[in-house]
Amino acid sequence: MKKVKVCVDVMGGDEEPQVVLDGIDAALAADADIEVIAVGPEELVVPFAEKRDRVEPLVAPQVISMEDDPLKAVMSKRKSSIVVACRAVKKGAADGFFSAGATGAVTAAATAYVTPFRFMEGDERRPVRPCITTAIPNRAGGLTVLCDMGANPDVEPGDMVRFGQMGAAYSRVVCGVARPRVGLLSNGTEDTKGSHFTKSCFAPMKEQVPGFVGNCEGTDILSGSVDVVVSDGFAGNVALKATEGAAKTLMHELKGALMGSLKGKIAALLLKDQLMALKQKFSGDAKGGAILLGLKGVVLIGHGATSVEAVKNGTLATAEAVRAGLVEAVASSIEGLVE
Repeated sequence: MKKVKVCVDVMGGDEEPQVVLDGIDAALAADADIEVIAVGPEELVVPFAEKRDRVEPLVAPQVISMEDDPLKAVMSKRKSSIVVACRAVKKGAADGFFSAGATGAVTAAATAYVTPFRFMEGDERRPVRPCITTAIPNRAGGLTVLCDMGANPDVEPGDMVRFGQMGAAYSRVVCGVARPRVGLLSNGTEDTKGSHFTKSCFAPMKEQVPGFVGNCEGTDILSGSVDVVVSDGFAGNVALKATEGAAKTLMHELKGALMGSLKGKIAALLLKDQLMALKQKFSGDAKGGAILLGLKGVVLIGHGATSVEAVKNGTLATAEAVRAGLVEAVASSIEGLVE
């Protein structure tokens, strides 16, 4: 298996740094071909690395918190763990970066330092808008790729075309779908449905996105009828959080129903393994995080309320995206790419 070096932000997430360090240990145990650059304060990363063969420290004395303004923090805290790690990826010192830190700050730093691809639009060279992307388990037993999940609330039709192209590349190389079906998130499946914006996206996506099958609805995120759902960051974020909220509510109600009677408790005991598998399937910890597509390097963002399992899986997922050649696949999918 190809050896991969992953930067991990020790200061990312709402939990204590020890949670991240324990997650790194779990990732190292799970994959003998991973090396980790632990990024954070000297007093944490240096002693940690000294006791491990496949860990090296990268000292970053500053921290960007969840409360910081993302853009201002990235500009003013240039020795923060997020910025230092993104620079390491840019310089080629690391193959990828995983952080459970503030999504806005990671997106801003990755855009500034890892840098997006560029494409030609007329006579102008323009940067690709990176989109936040994840794969969600669906009823068909596969994974549905959702992009954008919140990086770009306001976009142009051309951005949506590139989201579709990049999302299809992700579906192919990470999810293993040979010919991804790409849908445009709308309020109906008919070609004429949608807002003024989504209607303006339909024709260019039909022309330029391989595998485009037309409009899809919010229910298709979980149905498995399409492999990639494309949206602007505003609607995509709302759809994602509504889906997550519905899943949490159903699990809560199911737990209440089972624990509310003796018969229910007996049923819960008999179905313990199946219920745990169901919970794990829809847990953010299992996926590790969401990836930023459109950059010249692999950057994966974990959930702020992280755990040892989430850090482990996020580190492994970053390495797997590198091994799969995701960046190269995304680059080849973008029409008019110049660098």
